[in-house]
Amino acid sequence: MPADGNNQPSTSKPSFFGRVLSVLIKATVLLVLLFVFDKLLPNMSQQTQSFVVTKWQQLSLLQQAPPTQNSLPSPLPNQHLTDTWGAARSQGRSHEGIDIFAPRNTPIQATTQGIVKKVGENTLGGRIVVVAGPGGAGHYYAHLEDYADIAPNDWVNKGDIIGYVGDSGNAKGTPPHVHYGIYINGSAVNPYPLLQKK
Repeated sequence: MPADGNNQPSTSKPSFFGRVLSVLIKATVLLVLLFVFDKLLPNMSQQTQSFVVTKWQQLSLLQQAPPTQNSLPSPLPNQHLTDTWGAARSQGRSHEGIDIFAPRNTPIQATTQGIVKKVGENTLGGRIVVVAGPGGAGHYYAHLEDYADIAPNDWVNKGDIIGYVGDSGNAKGTPPHVHYGIYINGSAVNPYPLLQKK
């Protein structure tokens, strides 16, 4: 057995160039990851924050009481209200709301605070807006000429403009009006008794 110890396994150190190259690669990977996180995290946290706020608002609304008699302002203040609930409609339907007449493009106000669930169109209502309010009640505004600057999941307060009076959908050619309906637990209820009369 040799006494000089030259046969021991060598533990060679990486060269200076190898060490510098390794540090540069790690630094580059770190910078790329930081850049990606910087671009993604604000969007992810914004989306997460928006989701949490929306869910909190929904839970808060569900814990509140649904509308009661004379508790809601009219969607068209200073316009005459008539109880048209249950009136006959085409194809054997009955009217599930009330019609409030006003000049075309009169601003329509939200009758309650809530979350905008739909801004869009359907066959009967034409241009519509649906707001989920206290107690989970759905507030349905139909036959709009146009929408206000709102989108689904937006929060609206009582009195905010949500659209403008028109005659879209199956109301085409009739005097401009808004069809206002309320749905509680999925069933239509007469909104007339729930609205304040002046």
